[in-house]
Amino acid sequence: MSFILQGIGVSEGIAIGHAHLAAPAALEVMHYLIPKNQVDKEIARLDSAFAVVRTEFEALQQSVVDGHARAEFSAFLDLHLMILEDPTLSESTRSMIEQTHCNAEWAMTQQMQVLLAQFEEIEDAYLRERKADVVQVVERVLKAMLGHPGYLPIASKLTGDSILVAHDLSPADVMQYKQHQFIAFLTDLGSLTSHTAIVARSLNIPSIVALHHAHQLILENDCLIVDGTQGITIVNPDKYVLDEYRLRQGELQLERKKLQRIKSVAAVTLDGTPIDLYANIELPEDIEQVKESGATGIGLFRSEFLFLNRDDLPSEDEQFEAYHAVAVKMHKQPVVIRTFDLGADKSLKGSTQAAANPALGLRAIRLSLAEPQMFHTQLRAILRTSNYGEIRILVPMLSNVMEIDQTLYHIECAKQSLREEKIAFNEQIKVGGMIEIPAAALCLELFMRKLDFLSIGTNDLIQYTLAVDRIDDTVAHLYDPFHPAILWLVSHIIQTARRAKVPVSICGEMAGDKQFTRLLLGFGLQQFSMYPAQLLTVKNQILKSHLPDIIPLVNKIVKTDYPEKLAALLAKLND
Repeated sequence: MSFILQGIGVSEGIAIGHAHLAAPAALEVMHYLIPKNQVDKEIARLDSAFAVVRTEFEALQQSVVDGHARAEFSAFLDLHLMILEDPTLSESTRSMIEQTHCNAEWAMTQQMQVLLAQFEEIEDAYLRERKADVVQVVERVLKAMLGHPGYLPIASKLTGDSILVAHDLSPADVMQYKQHQFIAFLTDLGSLTSHTAIVARSLNIPSIVALHHAHQLILENDCLIVDGTQGITIVNPDKYVLDEYRLRQGELQLERKKLQRIKSVAAVTLDGTPIDLYANIELPEDIEQVKESGATGIGLFRSEFLFLNRDDLPSEDEQFEAYHAVAVKMHKQPVVIRTFDLGADKSLKGSTQAAANPALGLRAIRLSLAEPQMFHTQLRAILRTSNYGEIRILVPMLSNVMEIDQTLYHIECAKQSLREEKIAFNEQIKVGGMIEIPAAALCLELFMRKLDFLSIGTNDLIQYTLAVDRIDDTVAHLYDPFHPAILWLVSHIIQTARRAKVPVSICGEMAGDKQFTRLLLGFGLQQFSMYPAQLLTVKNQILKSHLPDIIPLVNKIVKTDYPEKLAALLAKLND
């Protein structure tokens, strides 16, 4: 049966392929009774599922040995195999089926809850957090019983046209799935500017979030059309619809090829104003995409992604190697490394921090200052890297001058420790701050006295100004980059910085969206930073823009309050 699901498109393009379900199996479990004469058969079904998962784990262990998977999976697999073999899980589940005559899936989930309750009583935070591994093992067994086994972290389990369908994905999940070559992502939850959506956009593949019931309605291997531009997913389309979308897909691919012609063209407006186009990255491996895009620097290296998907913290040497790899490959071009922006929806594995509203809690620079040793380690790694390229430090989520003073103190301490060890670094390394809290935007003059440059994080700036949680799809319609207050605030930051001759850039999603390009140029912005996949589209818009024509219209837009008039002026600006 063919049907259509509507969600929020977070990455443009069209993908045609087959569904690979990654929804938590526990969500799909039903409770029913088994006839007494079928109990042995039900236990055999449970044993068979355990055997399937055991075989998967053993094959995965071999793939690690053979070098077909990341070495860090080895300990992870050993732990999961140990949980699988634990009689507390297997034998107790069998006993529950024998005693209550319930179905195997239900018995597994009930025993899982017993184990999780036991883990909650453990005092050691690290061991307590291993309950997540129990859940993952149980879900593998449940999926085997439900008819769609498979261990997602190994690409050999997937076809070349796999579309991931999940209930939800954390940013860490999306980063882990980068290696699997999915051609699209679909999730039940999410919003346009959640960190998960942002990372998905970096993959340059169509992605849709907030589909609500996709994991329940879509079956494994269903044929799917994902239209990331319109936010539409068509399940099991007929031949005519398939043909139509294949035609559209071909046209989009042709447009992308045409954009490659301007890769080596300098980003200069029609009136001769040069514009810097930098790239946002998460990991050193992203540099290949940066080179393909023609970016002339790294405007945002999100260092926190080095901390995700692992049980320990990256050492100073490990961080240095990652930063150094980027610096060397960029050949003295600017590389802005943001200190870790952990917290909110990007948390360290095993973290016990819990907050009613993590977006307003202990995150970003607040967490760095609260964990001075972790911060010191990162600062030393960045400073060491500064000896090998044009490295700059960017500090996230600053809200007051005291945080700037404390940060500069920690940087000086890291410098002094390197001096004592006679380790070379750039004594004049530039330090900048992210403007993503309204308080920082309104006290900009104070910030500029102490910082070398500014970078506007529009995603959080919009969230905090409009009081809209950007990862909550129930209020996604209130997240409005075109809100008059947002336009005034962004314009104010750019123009204030330009008057003070302090370099300013935008590294948020507005920078990579072509419908904002001319608006930002009219504000006076001359440095954009975005995902590599967005860069050529923005450059194409810049090459067709004439600032003397744009600025008067932009000035009218900033002074406009009425939505209808604002929309008309924006349409005229982008015509």
